[in-house]
Amino acid sequence: MAEDIEEIRKRKLLELQRKYLEQQRAREEEARQQALIEAQIQAILRKILTPEARERLARVKLVRPELARQVELILVQLYQTGQIREPLTDAQLKRILAQIEARTRREFRIKW
Repeated sequence: MAEDIEEIRKRKLLELQRKYLEQQRAREEEARQQALIEAQIQAILRKILTPEARERLARVKLVRPELARQVELILVQLYQTGQIREPLTDAQLKRILAQIEARTRREFRIKW
């Protein structure tokens, strides 16, 4: 009887270890996929943005990461559909940022 309980414990422990390793592998694979996607996005952005525009986008990313991510994805889509043929300048990026900011801005009104 004591041997059976010990055997069950060992099996349960092995099963938990196996599940943990599977979850760990899945997380690592997901992280690799995310890193690959991010590298592809950055490569495209290097192609379609001037150095000044890339610097601006990097600064925006520090302050408003969600806005910067949204702009990055929009720019990648535009590039992939052939709508961006030459590198965007800083001024053009500023206009794009302003347009997206205007669409996503939330206004808060406090009533007394």
